[in-house]
Amino acid sequence: MNAADGEDGRVPAPRPGSSALEIRSLSGRPGIRAAGEINVITRSSWEQALKKVASTHGDVSHVELSGLMSIDVGGAAVLAVTAQRLTTGRIVVHRPPPELTRILELFWPGLATIEVAER
Repeated sequence: MNAADGEDGRVPAPRPGSSALEIRSLSGRPGIRAAGEINVITRSSWEQALKKVASTHGDVSHVELSGLMSIDVGGAAVLAVTAQRLTTGRIVVHRPPPELTRILELFWPGLATIEVAER
C-alpha cells in the first residue's frame, strides 16, 4: 500500500464513476484481501500491496480475491511477476474472478509459484 492508503490498508474511496480498490491485510494468516477492481487506475495500489506481501513472505502467502469484480492483464502480470520473484514458497490465490484464472493459464501456464484455489 502507499502513502495515500489508510492505516488499515484501505485505499480511499474514489469519486463516482472511477474505479475502486480496497486492500486489507488478512487476519490469522499472511497475505491480503482485495475487493473492487484492478485496472490501470488502481494498479499502483495493487502493486504496492503485493510488494509488501513479497517482503514479508515466508513459505505461503494468501491473496483473497472473492470481493474482486475484475482484474486486467496488467494486474495479473503484477501478481505473476511477484510470484516469479519469490525465492521460496508460493502465493495461494483464493476465489479469483474467472478472468484471472484464464489470464494466468494463457500467459503463465504452469507457474508453480501461484496456486489458484477456485470458488
